Amino acid sequence: MKSDVKPSVCVVGLGYIGLPTAAIFARAGCKVHGVDVSGHVVDTINRGEIHIEEVDLDGLVQGVVQRGMLRASTAVAAADVFIIAVPTPFDENHAPDISYVLAAGEAVAAALKIGDCVILESTSPVGTTEALRDLIAKLRPDLKCPGLTAETPDVSISYCPERVLPGKILEELTNNDRSIGGITPRCARKALAFYKLFVRGECVVTDSRSAEMTKLVENAYRDVNIAFANELSMVADAMDLDVWEVIRLANRHPRVNILTPGPGVGGHCIAVDPWFIVHGAPQQTPLIRTARGVNDGKIHHVIAQAEALIAANPQASVACLGLAFKANIDDFRESPARLVAVTLARKFGARIKVVEPYAAELPREFAGTQAELIDIDTALEEAGILIVLVDHDQFKAVPLAERASKLVYDTRGIWLDQPRPAVSAPGLRLAG
Repeated sequence: MKSDVKPSVCVVGLGYIGLPTAAIFARAGCKVHGVDVSGHVVDTINRGEIHIEEVDLDGLVQGVVQRGMLRASTAVAAADVFIIAVPTPFDENHAPDISYVLAAGEAVAAALKIGDCVILESTSPVGTTEALRDLIAKLRPDLKCPGLTAETPDVSISYCPERVLPGKILEELTNNDRSIGGITPRCARKALAFYKLFVRGECVVTDSRSAEMTKLVENAYRDVNIAFANELSMVADAMDLDVWEVIRLANRHPRVNILTPGPGVGGHCIAVDPWFIVHGAPQQTPLIRTARGVNDGKIHHVIAQAEALIAANPQASVACLGLAFKANIDDFRESPARLVAVTLARKFGARIKVVEPYAAELPREFAGTQAELIDIDTALEEAGILIVLVDHDQFKAVPLAERASKLVYDTRGIWLDQPRPAVSAPGLRLAG
């Protein structure tokens, strides 16, 4: 890969990670061909528009498309570097599903030529990069693959996971450190040379299995720490304590930093990735498994608390504030807020209103519930009960004067000045 000639790039998967990544490559001077199975996504990008919400992404995509640096289609095209950024969900038994990765690998294999570099970015269970290599070797016996030949391999295969925060993806794709794991050291060096074209953070090379595990460990670490905060919030409810006050005081200790509780854990990463570790080593992961149970259990705790509040005030209409899995984004994947809101809508019907500034309509699971999507001003005018599920800036900006008369269940702790409602339901304490 010559330093004075930018490689052509094919990015497979144009979702929350793939599209920003493709746009960053294009901005760095690479000719990028994006691939997605959705014709709608392809058409949207080729118009210079975006199908997801992300800060500054719209202007960047518009610019690189207009300059001819980014083009999308539903088919893989020849390139020097292939990036795979497709989903890796789990099944009903929490077993990882890498079928999307392997399907992308099959499409990429047909387009490979000698000298190409394949990089998997999808969060994956340990061994997935090797499985991708084995698939390519099977489909392309004419190519010598790394780790399977004593000669110089014809192609390079590596793993380099993203570690970005929604809302700051463009900034963090550029500035965050990257772990680059090659099937062989030579593969890692080739991937390193590519990422240094646009990454300002440090790029650290390792083997592919270590890089895969590193990504999983990062999210499992977050999950375990959030579980402590969420469990503490449920303990506070049972003991009639204000969890926010307890955390505020405990965090004054120089070696204590308890995270903020919420209604659970969502998103495609933290709510999913720890299960990949559990699946790979079920006997050695009681803590990680328990943390997943605590965070999923917090969702049902919040539902029970909200149901008790609503049942105790049968004349009040209810506004659920937020559906996204975190603040100021339109990503509803694995969102605890979404599950809480739809569960309440199915039980209380038309009494439930939903405020979500990043949605044009309610998700399809709300069909038949009679729930309604409204704005925050309507909620403040009409709702007697406010259930805070997401800490969007729009919600934080509501002053006490506009909500002092409401019954509020604040699962995010954004309105600590709000009077706590007296509810006759046994054991109900609205700490979050």
